[in-house]
Amino acid sequence: MTATPFPVSEIVAARRPHRKDAARNYDALLGAAREAFAEHGADASLEDIARRAGVGIGTLYRNFPTRRDLFESVYADEVNALCRVAVELADREPWEALTAWLNRFAGYMVTKRAVREALDGESDIFQSCRDSMFAAGGPLLERAQRAGAARTDMDFGDLVRMVAGITATAFEDDAQRDRVLAIALDGVRTTR
Repeated sequence: MTATPFPVSEIVAARRPHRKDAARNYDALLGAAREAFAEHGADASLEDIARRAGVGIGTLYRNFPTRRDLFESVYADEVNALCRVAVELADREPWEALTAWLNRFAGYMVTKRAVREALDGESDIFQSCRDSMFAAGGPLLERAQRAGAARTDMDFGDLVRMVAGITATAFEDDAQRDRVLAIALDGVRTTR
């Protein structure tokens, strides 16, 4: 896999401030929002997010004038991180690379659900994020298929839907979710 920029990378770079202190606050707000959305869903308090980030509410609004701006930025940042992970995993053994990425994808789905609730899906960012995710993860599946490690009667869209379905289910804890995901991925794997 090459380091070709994904569409979402450009969105993330364009939104991130250039000054170091402003970029630090922006990153802290994204991290705090990600945590708050995972814990409280789309109704997470903006004041709580600012407090978690160690900044004032004015700094939050300077970076994200609307709640939607914050949701979109968190979503784009998460997808951008998934794309970077796919590139980092490209040198690993094909099955290991694919499953490592899918496990990261499963964790991302928790945040995505909260953000998706708040957005209507009509955002241009959603399409760029989807395109980027398929461009990052699709080659990992194709590589595992060429190596004979993954079944060839499926495509990346099938795999994403399977993992998304699993992560949409309520689990007792992350360990149970990881076990169920591992069981499902055993159905994708062709070699043992």
